[in-house]
Amino acid sequence: MSERLQPGDPAPAFSLPDADGKRVSLADRAGRKVIVYFYPAALTPGCTKQACDFTDNLQLLAGAGYDVIGISPDKPEKLAKFREKESLGITLLSDPDKAVLSAYGAFGEKKLYGKTVTGVIRSTVIVGEDGKVERALYNVKATGHVAKLIRDLELAPAGGEQGD
Repeated sequence: MSERLQPGDPAPAFSLPDADGKRVSLADRAGRKVIVYFYPAALTPGCTKQACDFTDNLQLLAGAGYDVIGISPDKPEKLAKFREKESLGITLLSDPDKAVLSAYGAFGEKKLYGKTVTGVIRSTVIVGEDGKVERALYNVKATGHVAKLIRDLELAPAGGEQGD
């Protein structure tokens, strides 16, 4: 079972291929806040909803200084299909050996339809500009997670009013 990360822990370094096979590392984002989210499989209903929600809110998140990176065990070719089919604007990375998933506590035992199985645990880790974990959320729901994250990070305009 992978150890779950806690706020204050150093975020595990990674360098993984994106949908185009180009390597992307956490070190490339040094000095920025990064939302790293882990999902089981591209082109499935829940994962599609979550990826589209992140893409739909990318401008708000980027404006608040956040980069978004989605990581799954899928191969880059499948990630490219996913990105094209759903017009995704977020960075998708491939972790077929699940080393990064494991390092982030996002791979291990989970409940699926009442059975205990081993697999990807839908998780979101927010890494601060200093490379340390600010928040680590495990067993998140695909639907509504991005909206909740935006509320928790206090990025949503209060009461629908823009506070500028």
